[in-house]
Amino acid sequence: MKRLILTCISAIGMYCCYAQDVITVVEEDGKTEVFDMPEGMLINEEELMKDYTNANNLQEGTGTSRTLSYSDSVLVDRISRIPTTIEMPLNDVTRKFIDTYSTRMKSAVSIMLGSANFYNPIFEEALERYGLPLELKYLPVIESALCPSATSKSGAAGLWQFMINAGKQYGLEINTLVDERRDPIKSSEAAARFLKDLYDMFGDWGLAIAAYNCGPGGVQKAVLRSGKQEGADFWSIYNLLPRETRGYVPAFIAATYIMNYYCEHGITPREATLPLESDTIVVQKDVTFAQIASKCNVGVEELRAINPQYRKDIVPANYVLCLPASAIEDFIVNEDSIYGSTGGDMANLRRTVTDDVDVATETATGNTRSRNSRSTRNNSRSRQQSKSVAVKSGDTLSNIARRNGTTVAKLRQMNGLKGDMIRPGQKLRVK
Repeated sequence: MKRLILTCISAIGMYCCYAQDVITVVEEDGKTEVFDMPEGMLINEEELMKDYTNANNLQEGTGTSRTLSYSDSVLVDRISRIPTTIEMPLNDVTRKFIDTYSTRMKSAVSIMLGSANFYNPIFEEALERYGLPLELKYLPVIESALCPSATSKSGAAGLWQFMINAGKQYGLEINTLVDERRDPIKSSEAAARFLKDLYDMFGDWGLAIAAYNCGPGGVQKAVLRSGKQEGADFWSIYNLLPRETRGYVPAFIAATYIMNYYCEHGITPREATLPLESDTIVVQKDVTFAQIASKCNVGVEELRAINPQYRKDIVPANYVLCLPASAIEDFIVNEDSIYGSTGGDMANLRRTVTDDVDVATETATGNTRSRNSRSTRNNSRSRQQSKSVAVKSGDTLSNIARRNGTTVAKLRQMNGLKGDMIRPGQKLRVK
């Protein structure tokens, strides 16, 4: 029987507080086996609550937090009742990861349970589109602790922690200004495609999840070394995998368990209020968050939170900008003046972006007008004359018409459409 010892050595990371936490398994013969924890398990509750969405939409839950422990037989029974096609055995290593989540990581789990309300619908939609087990939505729990701005020590980024090459391979744009690894919707689509390819390659979810961590090449080498090309699974090649990967699948099993059975361990989820409704629009010229904030009654921090893919607070021309729904009209009405300060010239934007961010942050912070008073003030003829929106993924003419109080026939007429074909990012007049 192996006994497990948790060893912690503190260190500082980039975005988050990383610790070189390892689990050391000491066997009866004195041999030790060391497992690296996934970096998502090393993000503490203080760092999680620095995230704008968490800080503004999560409140302390009601209930008494307490620590409860259970026998292996109880845990085995609970895991067996999780409806999934992914094999999830309980063993010494898996048990230790469960114990870690349910004891010293209780506060972080509470926050992740709250933020799951924001991201699980996005994950589930992408996974369902490719016919994948919905429990894979718990991979970002161990990858990023559901923190879109998380960056690993090796440079992986976003909720799904894509490296640059893998992100580009699956269609994510990554350059100086744009990093779609941080876009929850686009990165979830890419992750689903990647996971489907891995499962098609290995035919076993344990191996596919392991390959998500160390790459398909690492798993293929381990399978070849094992001599079990037919019928290989994660546990049959376990000892041939990298140290981090040996702990990765047990950590995933533990995350799946705790996100389903948190209540039984006395963990109270943070209560979530959904962020304000947002909409999208395609910008016509290069523009900074500061320029947008100064005219649209929205703060730079909020713009960063709902547009995490823009690395330098600059939205390039012809890219999609996400705004609170109530700010879309502000942008359309003030569009010329928003672009006007630099004329959309990228060189000017580079020179002014830092100063603009400071000024716009002060402007947005000092603005105490309510949504209602703003709506009253803006009830002008120019607003009533025209209004445009950008098509979002999954939109149809029918639901766009319904959202904007018009008809499909009028949308076709105003936009010169002959049929119902529209594409994400396309700008449509709705008034």
